[in-house]
Amino acid sequence: MTGRITFHDLKPEGLSLHKAVISGLSRTQKSIPPKFFYDERGSELFDAICRQPEYYLPDVERAMLIQVAEEIEAHTGRQRILIEPGAGNAAKVRLLLEALEPSAYVPMDISCDYLKGAAHDLVMEFPWLPVHAVCVDYTHSLPLPSTLPEGRRLAFFPGSSLGNFEPGEALLFLKMVQKALGEEGMLLIGVDTKKPSEILDAAYNDAAGVTAEFNLNLLYRIRRELDADLDPGTFAHQAYYNQDAGRIEMHLVSRQLQRVRVNGQSFQFREGETLHTESSYKYAPDEFLSLAEQAGFKARCHWLDRQRLFAIYLFDVEKN
Repeated sequence: MTGRITFHDLKPEGLSLHKAVISGLSRTQKSIPPKFFYDERGSELFDAICRQPEYYLPDVERAMLIQVAEEIEAHTGRQRILIEPGAGNAAKVRLLLEALEPSAYVPMDISCDYLKGAAHDLVMEFPWLPVHAVCVDYTHSLPLPSTLPEGRRLAFFPGSSLGNFEPGEALLFLKMVQKALGEEGMLLIGVDTKKPSEILDAAYNDAAGVTAEFNLNLLYRIRRELDADLDPGTFAHQAYYNQDAGRIEMHLVSRQLQRVRVNGQSFQFREGETLHTESSYKYAPDEFLSLAEQAGFKARCHWLDRQRLFAIYLFDVEKN
């Protein structure tokens, strides 16, 4: 414990980078889950992506949260326990803290060092706020510290992070959140909307190349952390909107015929073959409201920006 920070390192060893890489490279469509983007360098690069002019989402969501913060508080009340899976640098929750005055804040993230730094910065800015930081793979579990005070819970999941789940996985995740919130719990969630492909394609192919660097950093991480013989320079970033599936797809494309060796195992890439690193699903409001209802949530209200680029939803846990 440091000041008003309590840190809990609960990252499960079973979901290791090594297992994900070996399993993912053994598939017909090679793939690695996007959570492995977020080592310390990956988290820094994602913050840089959020500052790129083509990546509309942070500015739009930020403006919306500022605009509706008091309206959110009118629905949720104050002094809830505020839980944020995938908190990152906790930039967005800062827009709500004064309005909501939570009794405790629980940021969760898979990058332990980054989480510690973000929690420290937050309590420097909000010294009244008790922070219970949990280093965990929140996609599989939402363990809440036993040191939390009693009280109603509010989960905050901004930035369209739910889009990284396949639809079936998104439903399971929402059910897990619903269970963790308990009676009188509420969910505040940001979701990216379906929109013209040129807007989405530009957002994931910024002119400065930051998203490309973010994508390729996964290979540098594999080379650094595993016994891997690979050259990131032999791969290229690729991102595009798959309109039929309703999702952005991000890949790393092999520039040549090559073999990659990881911990003694060998994997061949054909020239042009891809390693799928991320999907980002987009939802029309009726699609997402239906999904949340299946997970046991009841819609309280939702907001769209003027251009309908992004949506913020507020749900109650459905009473049994």
